[in-house]
Amino acid sequence: MSIQFGKTIRKHRTEKGLSQQELADKLFVTRSTVARWENGSRMPDAMMIGKIAECLLVDVNNLITAAAEIDKTPIVIIIDDEKIILNGGVSVLKQAIPNAEVSGFTNPSEALVYAKNDRVDLAFLDINMGRISGFDVCRELLEINPRMNIVFLTAYREYSFDAWNTGACGFLLKPLTADSVRETVSRLPNPIK
Repeated sequence: MSIQFGKTIRKHRTEKGLSQQELADKLFVTRSTVARWENGSRMPDAMMIGKIAECLLVDVNNLITAAAEIDKTPIVIIIDDEKIILNGGVSVLKQAIPNAEVSGFTNPSEALVYAKNDRVDLAFLDINMGRISGFDVCRELLEINPRMNIVFLTAYREYSFDAWNTGACGFLLKPLTADSVRETVSRLPNPIK
């Protein structure tokens, strides 16, 4: 998907002083549809791109050019409630996927907000995060972007069977290593560059 297209729509929408809901109303779509266009997890069809251009009073070629640009930088997040493990995980991910933009979160709610606003290609989730389960976070992330690759991280092998029932595509035991990340990335159902 094209994050550039999403940024272009967001830029023109905010310049016109429109909220996502106001643009959605003009286009007869839901606010979440506009949000998904803007975060790059969805692309409108050609006819809708024309309607968006009309609503935002921009040249349709501007939007088509932005839609044609393929993003090269994968966006990766890691969520773990233990700060020291999170910091180590971010470091390992940067080493294993050097071309990725990596962000770490100790608070799952902050990660969900981030995923709603920015296209996330790959998420590494701790399973046991205090009051919230990584399984629940996985389901919410997949609602935001069904093509997101999700890999669970845990120190407990017994969670592996439950992990497969969530839509995740991988399971890694802690501690995270660059080799295990590279191997997992090579097998993702929705490949990242």
